[in-house]
Amino acid sequence: MINSSSSSSSSSTTILKIPFNRLSKLPSLERQNPQQTHQLAYPNPHASQIVQQTPRGQSLVGEHPGNILANWNLDDLPPTQKREGVDWFAVFNPEVPRVLDVELVHDLVHDSVVCYVRFSDDGKYLATACNRSAQIFDVSTGRNVATLQDENVNKDDDLFIRSVCFSPDGKYLATGGEDKQVRVWDIATRTIKHIFTGHEQDIFSIDFAANGRYIASGSGDKTVRMWDILNEKLVYTLSIEDGVTAVAISPDGHYLAAGSLDKSVRVWDTTTGCLVERLEIPDGHKDTVYSVAFAPNGRDLVSGSLDNTVKLWELNAPRNIHPHPSSKGGKCLRTFVGHKDFVLSVCLTPDGQWALSGSKDRGVQFWDPMTGNAQMMLRGHTNSVISVASSPTNSLFATGSGDRCARIWRYSSYTGR
Repeated sequence: MINSSSSSSSSSTTILKIPFNRLSKLPSLERQNPQQTHQLAYPNPHASQIVQQTPRGQSLVGEHPGNILANWNLDDLPPTQKREGVDWFAVFNPEVPRVLDVELVHDLVHDSVVCYVRFSDDGKYLATACNRSAQIFDVSTGRNVATLQDENVNKDDDLFIRSVCFSPDGKYLATGGEDKQVRVWDIATRTIKHIFTGHEQDIFSIDFAANGRYIASGSGDKTVRMWDILNEKLVYTLSIEDGVTAVAISPDGHYLAAGSLDKSVRVWDTTTGCLVERLEIPDGHKDTVYSVAFAPNGRDLVSGSLDNTVKLWELNAPRNIHPHPSSKGGKCLRTFVGHKDFVLSVCLTPDGQWALSGSKDRGVQFWDPMTGNAQMMLRGHTNSVISVASSPTNSLFATGSGDRCARIWRYSSYTGR
């Protein structure tokens, strides 16, 4: 059994540069040509300067019963249904009682697209993944406390880090990216402790085990690999039919989940490498799965997809029994509909009460897993929200975007005004 750190996930897509106007007037980003969807099969941060105009007359989010969050002008909403900052706003679902409030805590400006964000297990630090480096910020002050960059990498070439993950004790940071390597950094000395090689294409996602010994990595080479840091070796390789976009280890360490270009989520037993679940159609996603995250109970997981939806799954894999490799026992409990474009990242709050999703439509949505309703839609970026992460210890969450910013936010119980 492998003990996992707090669940999170990694994902992104082609990043489109959107002119910064008053956010309440901006419609969702729409693809001009729906047939081009599969040209965006893998994340492409190099496309961050592509300009795409947005068709007029679109609403901020999709119309769905209970999830109509912004079909009107923000100025016309009553104070109880909105919250506005200098360059951000939140809209609260009028169909359900408002129970949340939100505020911006820190704006962390970067020199490149922010591909990923992740908190340390103690909640004190936030790591971000960007071009050629990983950055670490003090959550309380917003100050950059470390920049981890391999000096052997040509500084004239782009090398985007796709995913980052702290070790449970906070001493190390694992990174994975375009050069197909998993690096494990000693944060205190800013030096590389381990480099794991073997992937044949970009690494899109990594997850650290809670015992600090194992790291899972997912790659476009159609494999998930488990690495042993203590013995500095590959433990096993799990091969599938298409590229791997996201990996996550369950909190109890029993299971490893992966999202794929083939529209499915697979779940393996971490000890044996046996496939125990394959979550797919007819109840599954209809396009690439870009993000997966386990719920705190270890029995459920959420997935985000290029079909613009988030799904909540209940895993039915029998304990102490290894099902047939084609096992499809998982049950889709909820499908969350409301985003107008690709869902690029998902996570859950540590109490399991909220599922968060970030999208190419530049929005973040808070979903109630019990009802499937959206509680809040947040707009605080001028480009795709590539990554969302919830703090393991408090009511903070972070977002990373193609607008070269990461932001730390606080959500809280709404008491009215």
